[in-house]
Amino acid sequence: MKKLLIGLSSLVVLSTYLTACQGTKEKEQVNGIEKEESEVHTDEDHSHGDTNNFEAPEKINIEGVADHYHTGDAIELTAELDEETDYDHWHWYSRENADEEWEVVSGQETDTFTGEATIDGLEIKAVLFDHDHKPHVQSAPVKVVIDDHHGHDEESRQIYQGYFEDSQVEDRELSDWEGDWQSVYPYLLSGDLDEVFEHKAEDGDKTADEYKQYYTVGYETDVDRIIIEDNIVTFFENDNEYAGEYESDGYEILTYEAGNRGVRFIFKLVDGSDEMPQYIQFSDHNIYPVDSHHFHLYWGDDREALLDEVTNWPTYYPSELDKDGIVRDMLAH
Repeated sequence: MKKLLIGLSSLVVLSTYLTACQGTKEKEQVNGIEKEESEVHTDEDHSHGDTNNFEAPEKINIEGVADHYHTGDAIELTAELDEETDYDHWHWYSRENADEEWEVVSGQETDTFTGEATIDGLEIKAVLFDHDHKPHVQSAPVKVVIDDHHGHDEESRQIYQGYFEDSQVEDRELSDWEGDWQSVYPYLLSGDLDEVFEHKAEDGDKTADEYKQYYTVGYETDVDRIIIEDNIVTFFENDNEYAGEYESDGYEILTYEAGNRGVRFIFKLVDGSDEMPQYIQFSDHNIYPVDSHHFHLYWGDDREALLDEVTNWPTYYPSELDKDGIVRDMLAH
């Protein structure tokens, strides 16, 4: 009987001990989950307020925005602060247009932004928050401009390749080419365009060296910069500057040996420096009014003779583009 009582007492003690241990373990598990949840950063427990009315000064500059993108291009932006700070809590926001609400971009929580160009006109901005999750400073929105030049639809692609009807061609104003332009010839001479020629050789009928020679003849020019504004065209040639006023002289449709066609939009000199040519002729693969993003230019004093020139076509891109921007644009064609 005594042994039975001792056994029962031991069983009670053991049972009490196991229950206590189990309770401690469950408590530790619960605390573990609570601790983990308290460190998780969620939208529910981390509100950023009204994203359309951030009351924070614009002291962030966004660097790296391209003049324009092609569909699928990588977008790489960097937020640069005007002042030093210990805050490092970043968020990037986007919206498709000014009528939409700003939405936080998932996964972009540093001072750099990476994405893909898919929406023309997309606005992006960066916001830096303080330790209380309140906006400290923000940037002005930047816009993603997508221009594939030759378009996505079949008709646009055909026009870009030189296949179109005469009825599709329309007169254009000189304002279509307004801007500050740089020759790509110096980039070719320095080897910056070698990547482009190697890319062409992958699917083309020439080697990379043969393409480079072909474009060396095509791009050659001493006019390394052109500014077009209010019908005034200014040439920068060998440290000299010449300017003249031009007016439209119509257009000519040309048929090439390959069977495709092109349009020369022609302008004639009406006033200006004697050094300026009597005629300038634009070719940019477009056949009706549209802002140009690069162009080939022919110039001289004989209108008809210029139409026969098909080997030398000095080519110009916006002066704001660096070599990487020019190469990226060329690779897209």
